[in-house]
Amino acid sequence: MEYQKNDHVTVTIEDMDKDGQGIGKVDGFTLFVKDAVIGDRVEAKIVKSKKHYAYARLEKVLAPSPFRVEPKCPVCRQCGGCQLQPLSYERQLLFKQEKIKNNLIRIGGFSPDYVEARMEPVIGMENPFRYRNKAQYPVGRDKEGRVTAGFYAGRTHHIIPNQDCLLGPEENQKILQVILNYMEENHVPPYEEATGLGLVRHILIRKGFSTGEIMVCLVLNKKMTKLSYQARGTQKRNNEFLPNQGELLAKLARIQGMTSVSVSINTEKTNVIMGKEIHNLWGQPFITDVLHTRDMQREGYPATERALTFKISPLSFYQVNPVQTEKLYSLALEYAGLTGKEIVWDLYCGIGTISLFLAGGAKKVYGVEIVPQAIEDAKENAVLNGIENAEFFAGSVQEALSEEALGKSILPPDVVVVDPPRKGCDQACLSAMLKLRPERIVYVSCDSATLARDLKILCDGGYEVKRARGVDQFGMTVHVETVVQLVRKTPDAHIDLKIDMDELDITSSESKATYEKIKQYIADKYDTKVTNLYIAQVKDKHGIIERENYNKAKSEDSKQLKCPPEKEKMIEDALKYFKMI
Repeated sequence: MEYQKNDHVTVTIEDMDKDGQGIGKVDGFTLFVKDAVIGDRVEAKIVKSKKHYAYARLEKVLAPSPFRVEPKCPVCRQCGGCQLQPLSYERQLLFKQEKIKNNLIRIGGFSPDYVEARMEPVIGMENPFRYRNKAQYPVGRDKEGRVTAGFYAGRTHHIIPNQDCLLGPEENQKILQVILNYMEENHVPPYEEATGLGLVRHILIRKGFSTGEIMVCLVLNKKMTKLSYQARGTQKRNNEFLPNQGELLAKLARIQGMTSVSVSINTEKTNVIMGKEIHNLWGQPFITDVLHTRDMQREGYPATERALTFKISPLSFYQVNPVQTEKLYSLALEYAGLTGKEIVWDLYCGIGTISLFLAGGAKKVYGVEIVPQAIEDAKENAVLNGIENAEFFAGSVQEALSEEALGKSILPPDVVVVDPPRKGCDQACLSAMLKLRPERIVYVSCDSATLARDLKILCDGGYEVKRARGVDQFGMTVHVETVVQLVRKTPDAHIDLKIDMDELDITSSESKATYEKIKQYIADKYDTKVTNLYIAQVKDKHGIIERENYNKAKSEDSKQLKCPPEKEKMIEDALKYFKMI
């Protein structure tokens, strides 16, 4: 039976998808029901129908699941940021464990037994609320026209007013109230996406949980700032971006822990929140925080505790859950298995958080990050903590790991650590790791789907997963961090065999990669094309026996183009990559 939009159905929720929606079936028709949890029996209204499935909105819980709990946040459903808040925390951890496993199996192509043997239990939180050290609140107007702040409802730019998000520290509510009252009293308009007018777009709040230091950064539409001063007939003073700016700064300064107040200028019509232009208005241009890690004890090596201080600017990437970050980095250190002799590369290093912890157990650490400001922060953090065996390079992974760069200064790695953005590692990074073949790779991921995709490539290239474990950095949400340890495969024991190649239809070397795979590898890495003829010539040069090749000359007098030397090197690189030579 096919259901239509606005139909009401009664369904039992049997599972949950990766986005936290309940999944149930009625007459074989699959329903995805937002805000329903596994075990619920609910009444739902269909909001979007397809041929074999539909999306529905929860109308009423007829029989609650034994895993259902009462959400603490009064706007949980409207906001949509805490997709799992109606689910007990113990069950949330199981959901995240299964999410990682399913992605490794379905996307990575690993067998269930393989994954089960390597997965360790998700590391949960003692308190899954009030854990976020960073929040970015969009600013707008409510139905009554009053200035408000909150969070966008899912897949919209409609602001759900919420000045006391239970995932953030309690100070956020007081800070927001000071700013919103100031805006009302001084007639400072919030930004309007439709017109491009208005002044205040977002309010960024960060807190150092260990130090108690607080940062506030207002994201402003600079064009409106100029217009507002022109309209008032006043001349803008240096470093003044807001009407009666001193009044706001004085009130913020009275909040305990306030350390830094700044503005970020963003005049673009974009979903990117922060602008690149930052102006400090009061206090320091940064806050600091302290992270502790414990490198787990291994046979022959004592457990080592480390504490490092980090400077955090408005644009710095810094994990949002400091308590769980200490567990995450401790796990990464454990998987790295450092003895003090290793050369370690930390790719996508950000402000050097993982790099500097690795430096305490390694001979040398090289950090690579494409954001120049992050590299400057990393260098400052190294000096701040007295670490001298870490170097940082600004640029893409491909640039930093080029043969020219490697020949000059960087030593080849024994261990590589990667902590890429949600989209995962780019092809250049994966190719570099496979080419350099470190003994171990530690992959830290915030998206187990792209993690699974990349693990498949690494394992096809000669590595195997030894250990994998989730760390719940984002309680009440569907997101989870994962740490994976990969080790380079060692060749199996060799035995001598005599093989009559004439009896074989195809050699094992030839079977490793098709011509299309070789051409695609070269296109991706060198941005150039090679022909089947050139590949066949290079394979023949290295003794890779071909079956009767359609590119082969039909007579000895036939003239064929010879593979140019530069393309011969590219093809040889591809053959080495696919372990054919």
